[in-house]
Amino acid sequence: MNISLRQLRAFLAVARQQHFRRAAESLHLSQPAVSRYIADLEAELGIRLFDRTTREVLPTDAGRYLESAIGRVLDELEGVLSHVHSESERKRGKVHIASVPTLSAGLMPRCIADCATRYPELTIQLHDQAQTMVLDSVRGGEVDFGVAIDPPLTGEFDSERLLRDPFVLVCRPDHPLAKLDRVPWRKLQGLPLILLDYSSGSRRLIDHALASRGIEANVVQQTGHTFTTYRMVEAGLGISVSPALAPPPPTLVTRPLTPQESREVVLIKRRQRSLSPLAALVWERLRELTRAQGALPQ
Repeated sequence: MNISLRQLRAFLAVARQQHFRRAAESLHLSQPAVSRYIADLEAELGIRLFDRTTREVLPTDAGRYLESAIGRVLDELEGVLSHVHSESERKRGKVHIASVPTLSAGLMPRCIADCATRYPELTIQLHDQAQTMVLDSVRGGEVDFGVAIDPPLTGEFDSERLLRDPFVLVCRPDHPLAKLDRVPWRKLQGLPLILLDYSSGSRRLIDHALASRGIEANVVQQTGHTFTTYRMVEAGLGISVSPALAPPPPTLVTRPLTPQESREVVLIKRRQRSLSPLAALVWERLRELTRAQGALPQ
C-alpha cells in the first residue's frame, strides 16, 4: 500500500468535521485538495470511507473503525515528531565560553571539534582571555561559562573541578637539566627563569611551589603568553615552568618536576544561575572528554 500521512490527516479531519470545507480550513488546504486525498485513500484501500449527502459527510462502518484506530496512532506520531523536533532545536544555537590561553590551546580545540561533529547546528564561540578576564566575563554574564585555573573562593561562582594539570620544566635540549629524567624543584635555585606574568592563573601557583621549598626565584623575564616564553627559552635566556597542557615546540624539551605540583582546571559559572540547555550540553561534553582520556580526578 502507498498511503501518505497527508491522506490520513485529511481523512481524520473530514471524519471529525463531517464536512469537506471545514476540514480543508482546519488543514489550511483547498477543498479540492482534501477531496483528492480522500479519493486517493479510498482507491488505495479499495473501500468507501464516507457516505456523502448534500448536507453532511458521514463515515461508513469502515470509516468509523479507521477513525478510531488512526486517530490514536496519528496523535502518538505527532508527539514523537514534536519530541524529535524539540531535540533538534535544543542543539541549535551558540555557546560562549571564556578560557585561559593555555587551555584554549591545550584543551578546548578537541571539545570544539567534537561538538562540531556531534551537533552541527551548535556553534561554540571561544573567548581566549587571561585568567582575570575569564573571571570578569563569567561574573558579568558575557559568556555562558568559563574554564579557569584555581579561581579564588569568593562565593561568586559555582565550580566543578575538571582535571589536574601538572607543572613541568621546559628547557633547551642542550641544557644540563635536560639530561635528567625528573627534575627536583630545588634544582631551579638560582637559575634564570622565564615565567608567565600574574595575569595568568598559573603564576601564583608556581610562585607558591618555589617559595614553599625555600627556592629564591630568579625571574629574568615575565610574559603574557606561553608562545613568547618558549621563544625566549629557545634563545637561551633561561628555563621555564609550564603546565603540561601547554606543550612547547619540538625545539624544546619538558621534564617532570618532583615532587609533582599541579594546577586545578575548573569549570565555572555564575553562582546559582542555571546554564542554558546548550551550555549544559557543552559543559557535560567537556567532562566526558576529560574522563575518556583519564584526566578526571578520582
